[in-house]
Amino acid sequence: MSELSHADKQAAFKRATSCLVSWYGEKIEAGMCDEELNELLVRVLGIDGGSAGPGRINVSYKSAGLRIWASWGYYNEYTDRPIFSGQQTIDMAREIYGISDPSDDQMALL
Repeated sequence: MSELSHADKQAAFKRATSCLVSWYGEKIEAGMCDEELNELLVRVLGIDGGSAGPGRINVSYKSAGLRIWASWGYYNEYTDRPIFSGQQTIDMAREIYGISDPSDDQMALL
């Protein structure tokens, strides 16, 4: 089983959270704190979901712990570590979708 590249992980994340922008686009544009983003990700990931297919990365996700697994082969959700969980999932959502945090006092570095 080959290792996932950063691009593979981003693609898996986008697949797991594909409805985030269509459901919450206005909130994303306005920005939100980690707590608010956590609540939206819980709704988007749902209780349990995933997708797989020939030539595609296998992806599985659960709202509990904001966990996302991905692999080019088989994986076991009970023994294999997720590629994203908890704060990592929130941070990746900010990176992928450009979600700002209005409570962050850090000035943007240009």
